[in-house]
Amino acid sequence: MCGIAGEIRFDGQSPDVGALERMNARQRVRGPDSGGVFVQGALGFGHRRLKIIDLSESAQQPMFDPALGLGIVFNGAIYNHAALRRELETLGYRFYSRGDTEVLLKAYHAWGQDFVQRLNGMFAFAIWERDSGRVVLGRDRLGIKPLYYSAQPGLLRFASSLPALVAAGGVDTTVDAVALNHYLSFHAVVPAPHTILAGVRKLPPATLMTIHTDGRRSERSYWSLAYAHEPGDAARSFEEWTEILLEGLRSAVGRRLVADVPVGALLSGGVDSSLIVGLMAQAGVQGLRTYNVGFEDVGGEKGNEFEYADIVAERFATIHERIFVPEAQLLARLPEAVAAMSEPMVSHDCIGFFLLSEAVSRHSKVVQSGQGADEVFGGYHWYPKLAGSVDPVGDYLAAFRDRDYDEYCRMVGAANRADDCSGAFVAAHFDLPGAIDPVDKALRLDTTVMLVDDPVKRVDNMTMAFGLEARVPFLDHELVELAARIPARHKLAHGGKGVLKEAARQVIPSAVIDRPKGYFPVPGLKYLQGQVLERVRDALTNRAARERGLFRREYVDTLLADPGAHMTPLRGSKLWQLGLLEWWLQTHVR
Repeated sequence: MCGIAGEIRFDGQSPDVGALERMNARQRVRGPDSGGVFVQGALGFGHRRLKIIDLSESAQQPMFDPALGLGIVFNGAIYNHAALRRELETLGYRFYSRGDTEVLLKAYHAWGQDFVQRLNGMFAFAIWERDSGRVVLGRDRLGIKPLYYSAQPGLLRFASSLPALVAAGGVDTTVDAVALNHYLSFHAVVPAPHTILAGVRKLPPATLMTIHTDGRRSERSYWSLAYAHEPGDAARSFEEWTEILLEGLRSAVGRRLVADVPVGALLSGGVDSSLIVGLMAQAGVQGLRTYNVGFEDVGGEKGNEFEYADIVAERFATIHERIFVPEAQLLARLPEAVAAMSEPMVSHDCIGFFLLSEAVSRHSKVVQSGQGADEVFGGYHWYPKLAGSVDPVGDYLAAFRDRDYDEYCRMVGAANRADDCSGAFVAAHFDLPGAIDPVDKALRLDTTVMLVDDPVKRVDNMTMAFGLEARVPFLDHELVELAARIPARHKLAHGGKGVLKEAARQVIPSAVIDRPKGYFPVPGLKYLQGQVLERVRDALTNRAARERGLFRREYVDTLLADPGAHMTPLRGSKLWQLGLLEWWLQTHVR
């Protein structure tokens, strides 16, 4: 896991080395082990490295192969790099490193842009061709690794984080009206290519962008998730699917053990993370380190799942660490978590993941994590509501969207108001070919869009704030494709994630499966009180907010008068959404 950056010039000027160094410096936390800059002609690249695969200097980046005339900066992990290396060696390629970065260079030379079809892993990369001057940017199928870019007169810059591009300079930092509509509708999710800033875009998942020497850009998508059932899929029994799924899970977890450092696990005590720990133990991991974070009980709501994590840790004899975080510490560290966000994120999990990652990074550099299971296997409450729906778009929006368009118009100032982009986005996505069942349409949208720019982005940002690599086996693309073949009724069984729970029953104790799903909101963020409320009040009423004019004053005053009375359908604070956005802008943009 690393941070990449680059500048491509089209105006005859040399790349700005100072801008590259500022981007590298801003991303140092992503790659604390080493860094470098490479400039040649109109091209300049920067890299910060976290050493996970091939710890030697042979795998240093930026990497350039003079014999092939190719260079690369790469962020991520290719789990099948050893198999690809063996195949490339049969074609006559010779290697000087043991890492996955060099494999990508040789694979691109051997197979062209189609080489991405052979990759199993998470990745964002830039590959440049010395002789043609072309640069190819690429992002993994499910957007696990981020890649932002900014097109400016005469140049294009890219980086692993949005604030790194701002640090480089020249970015239009006005708020993108379409992105703002999405942010306020989808609890901070802004689908690619938009970001909250008008001058920054992000490469969509499963996309390659070719940048030509004259500044022309072309994009192509190399993968899409189809809920097309193979012959016999519908006729397979629940039990058959359980066995097939279990084998797919074993493969996904096993792939993510590829590393030259020990691989640990985040163990929340829920089904998903517990299953990952069980499969890691069954795969023969010795001295497995597991980590669980918990908070204070508040108002009768339990603040941790220590007892369930303990059951799993004891069952598999892991080296287990409980990390207890008092609420006062959560709130005191909140500004640091906001500073770690590449984009504004309202989830309460951000601060928890931030502090958990800090503690985990003292002992581990790589962990497996359970994000994605609810979206891939149907764990949320709105999926049953869509079963047999005659108005899937309307039913999805009613359950998922934070506010309807009328309320949005009452909230946003006229200068920043857009059309009903969020409603149109869902309708367009549901109309795409490849999914017929309303539940499958919602699962596809959540897996390929909402998941990417909420929990996946959250985990990447908060773990990388401490140079910790998080791997997500539930987003193995082969496993996701397998899940798409399983009929929706099997996913919705047993209150949701039925087929996954039955697969888990063969690995982990039933006590972890047969219990209510846990969720631990931070009360100070859910209901906004005390110092956090005052911080939000200041962020929304100070001079910077008044000059930006995103929100209508009377709407903000109504929320401030009674914060706990204004909640979204998913029980998020409407005031926190507004306050966090201004807080983030004032932190990163000012």
